Amino acid sequence: ESGHIVIARARDRVRFPARFQLVAAMNPCPCGYLGEPSGRCRCSTEQIQRYRNKLSGPLLDRIDLHLTVAREATALNPTPQTGDDTASAAALVAQARERQQRRQGCANAFLDLPGLRKHCSLSSADENWLETACERLTLSLRAAHRLLKVARTLADLEQVDAIGRSHLAEALQYRPSSN
Repeated sequence: ESGHIVIARARDRVRFPARFQLVAAMNPCPCGYLGEPSGRCRCSTEQIQRYRNKLSGPLLDRIDLHLTVAREATALNPTPQTGDDTASAAALVAQARERQQRRQGCANAFLDLPGLRKHCSLSSADENWLETACERLTLSLRAAHRLLKVARTLADLEQVDAIGRSHLAEALQYRPSSN
């Protein structure tokens, strides 16, 4: 999170830059078939919970986006998907990043606490709504800050100046579920 790593050995300490983006994947359960319509999964609730508990809360707290991806159909000629193609999605992301650079001089992910307060301000109603949601979901302060950064990014993707309730709600959906 600090953007650097310190290696200490004996009497020496060396500091290196260490900014990276973590992209990770895992199966939904030990067998990998949880949620499939075929009903192939035979994992018990306890097995699934034990499998998911292998990742610590503090580690999960530092991952901003948690997505569940459905299994791809195995048809040789699948129906074409609708939506943005890669080029238009990349252009949208580039516009959002440019917007962030103009506004605050860095990407939203790198906002410090003063920057967060300045660029991620909410209406009092939305602030109360977010506080209630964070309390109900027992989110840490770190998770709440990361949630604000994601909401700011969602607003930037829509080219909207103010973070709205819809951005907050969508950002909350990307948090890990407690089940």
